[in-house]
Amino acid sequence: MDFPIHTTKTAQEPAKHILEGIEKGLKFVPNLIGVMAESPALVAGYTTLSRIFDQTSFDATEKQIILLTVSSENGCTYCVAAHTVIAGMQSVPEDVVNAIRDNQPLANPKYEALRQFTQAVVETRGWPDAGQIADFLGAGYEKRHILDVVLGVGVKTLSNYTNHIAQTPLDDAFASAKWHKAD
Repeated sequence: MDFPIHTTKTAQEPAKHILEGIEKGLKFVPNLIGVMAESPALVAGYTTLSRIFDQTSFDATEKQIILLTVSSENGCTYCVAAHTVIAGMQSVPEDVVNAIRDNQPLANPKYEALRQFTQAVVETRGWPDAGQIADFLGAGYEKRHILDVVLGVGVKTLSNYTNHIAQTPLDDAFASAKWHKAD
């Protein structure tokens, strides 16, 4: 099914206002946001939840671990590529990004616990078992982090599912990080 990729010229309010803000900051409107603008409610919800997720106590690397892990687990080629580039801009260690892209363990035990817990939340559809929760907390995270992971999973699920349904084409800005889920 073809979905339009809206621009600041084609989007309806209030989506147009959101796209203008994104374009001002990034100097372009990513195709994902352009597709989401077909539903002003979706683009508003996604951008709002993304800003709220940015306010969690996770550092930049931990946020990208969550977002990349969810996207990888959901097989979202667009989001894995986009977050690979974003992670590089945020100085997230390349070995962390590459391990997630390759579905490999992370060298840092705390980061690996975060990756595994995020993966468990996605795989179990929000039903991680007591052992998975205990392992996560045992790595130094707190109960609030469990819920912040849920927020990150929710944010990325919105974009992953949008990309799956719309078959969003990858932006040139993310093309260098193209990715496909290994079978």
